[in-house]
Amino acid sequence: MEISGKVVAVTGAASGIGRAMARRFHADGAAAVAVIDRDAAGVFALAQELNASRPDSAVGIVSNVDRTEEVVGAIDAIEARFGMIDLYCANAGISLGTDLETSDADWDLAFAVNVKAHYFAARRLVPGWVARGDGYFLTTASAAGLLSQIGSAPYSVTKHAAVAFAEWVSITYGDRGVKVSCLCPQGVNTNMLNGDIASPGADAVRAGGAVLEPEEVAAAVVETLRSERFLVLPHPEVLTYWQRKAGDYDRWLAGMRKLQARVFGA
Repeated sequence: MEISGKVVAVTGAASGIGRAMARRFHADGAAAVAVIDRDAAGVFALAQELNASRPDSAVGIVSNVDRTEEVVGAIDAIEARFGMIDLYCANAGISLGTDLETSDADWDLAFAVNVKAHYFAARRLVPGWVARGDGYFLTTASAAGLLSQIGSAPYSVTKHAAVAFAEWVSITYGDRGVKVSCLCPQGVNTNMLNGDIASPGADAVRAGGAVLEPEEVAAAVVETLRSERFLVLPHPEVLTYWQRKAGDYDRWLAGMRKLQARVFGA
């Protein structure tokens, strides 16, 4: 998929990877970029920035993606203004909770933002894409969705679920015009990693490899969309870790326990 001329929607776009992707898509000639986030100041500032360089090419929408009516409402508003969405980036994510003592409320919120928001959007978009014979769904999961996140059970579980849902959509609708990619970065220089909503496993992420800038991740996304591959791996080493996990599960688990001990001193 080439971005030029496409209508693109990005959730979690007020900062981090979402903002970087929105800027990159706009720079690459997207006909329109809808930036969606619960952070009103952030999305409106970004939309204003994009429109300053090309009038009426962006819109900011305030939405809580964990609510189906808000996800559907945002998509309806975008399509009423710009026409059918060509690429939807389910990028909003949250990192919270730690271990078996994590509250039910935190588990529910993690599932709502990291998983349910994806199928709320897909349920609204996929029928139209199938009818048209074309559409693209980009899921932002995490390397934790292929491997695991030391220090956060909710993040690990929900990101695995996000990968699984993206796989299911690809399997079910891939021969009917719906393309799917799944972004699985490791460490990225965002608020999630640096403390605003950081998980206790942030040190483990830093220990696992390079910390990339959001713009580097956005570049990897564009490259993968062009080739229409499923996995977007800005950190190539994640593929190696994943292959090692598949090749010898018990050895991989033992290695993760050693990493946990090194990071947490336990």
